[in-house]
This record gives sequence, structure tokens and C-alpha cells, in this order.
Amino acid sequence: MTPPTAVSVVIPCFHDEASLERLLGQLQLAEQDDGQLLQIIVVDAARSERCRMLCRDHQALWLPAEPCRGVQLRQGAALAEHEILWFLHADAELDGQPLSDLCRAVADGAAGGYFSFRFSGQPGWQGRLLERLVDWRNQIGVPYGDQGLFFRRSAYFAVGQHAPWPLFEEVPLVEALREYGDFRRIDRGLRVSPRRWQRDGWWRRCLRNRLLALGFALGVAPQRLARLYAAPRRGH
Repeated sequence: MTPPTAVSVVIPCFHDEASLERLLGQLQLAEQDDGQLLQIIVVDAARSERCRMLCRDHQALWLPAEPCRGVQLRQGAALAEHEILWFLHADAELDGQPLSDLCRAVADGAAGGYFSFRFSGQPGWQGRLLERLVDWRNQIGVPYGDQGLFFRRSAYFAVGQHAPWPLFEEVPLVEALREYGDFRRIDRGLRVSPRRWQRDGWWRRCLRNRLLALGFALGVAPQRLARLYAAPRRGH
């Protein structure tokens, strides 16, 4: 089967212009190198003029929105035109040929998938250990949005899209996709910025994230958890 060669990329943004500029440049290069046709949609919750100008300069569609990531992702998906939907965080970094790999996965029958969790740069032993722990967690749990979730368009809308929540918006989507069809991992292609872990402390942030996940599993509202996630941290 010939792999589909058109991908709609949806990027939620909120005061992430510096990271976004790098990602948009990488996507343009990937489009040229891999031969895929890209539609890039940036959904900007800050309604920033700088973000709008960046999108104009990189031939991306700029869409203003309210600050709720799940709603932003749904708004971007509603404007997507291509067979494959790829959801990226603004601080993601491309590595290798992710476009070719995800198109090949969909052509091979995957309803969707994600990339292995890998940090950019040199995060040290803490980062490498955390990468292995996340790989293990993904086998029994849900890969989150920073792992570059992608979906066949028909499968994404068939199972209900992202939840309109500010946090854990991908959980019901991924769980439904795993019931719907083949949900595949791609080993290489995306890097996650380690800046939040380095800022907050590697294990402090991990513990905080796990406590939030536990709260979600116990039925705490995502809106309340998002307020805790965004709460100022002592000493920062």
C-alpha cells in the first residue's frame, strides 16, 4: 500500500513562541526532505501577535482560542484537511524522519500511535532513567500528548476526539483508540524538552505528575487538577 503523504499538524500554543519558531522551521525542512504535504495549524490560547506573525512567516494557519488545551486541539482538528492528524506540543523537537515513519505506520494499518519518550539534549542519568520508566508506563498506561500522538482522521473522529479538558485530555481518546484498532509506537522521531524537569527538579516533577494522574484516576475533575498543575512553585 502506498503511504498517505498528506499530514495535518495541530499545535496548541500558549506563550511558546521561541519553541514554536524552532518547531515550525523543523516541520518545513521535514516537509521538503520527506516529500510529505503538510498543513500546519497553530491554535494560540494567548492570542499573541508574535505567534500570528510566526505562523504567517512559516505558512501555518493561526487560530486564536481560549486557554484550554483539549478545546484547542479539537478546534485545530476541525480545520484539518488531510488523512493523518498529528498533534505536537510547541516545544517538541523532530528527530530523524518522523513524517515518513508515521505515514508508513498508518499505511500499514495503524489507527493511530505515538513516539517513544526521549529527551532532547543531554539530560543526564536522571533523564535516561525517566525515559525507560515512561516506556514501561506506556505499555500499561496512556502515552501523553508530549509524545506526538497521531491518528488516522476517520479513527480520530470515530472515537470522539480529545476531551474538552485543560489536562489529561488525551486519556479517553487513547483508551478508545486502543479498543478501536492498532495503536502503534514509533521508536524514534521526536524529542521532548527537559526544561520543566530541570526547572522543577527531576523527581519532584515526576512525583507531582504521578499525584495528578492518581487524582485523575480517582475522579478529581481535570479542571481542578489543571489549577494545581499551574499553581506557582515555591522558589520559582
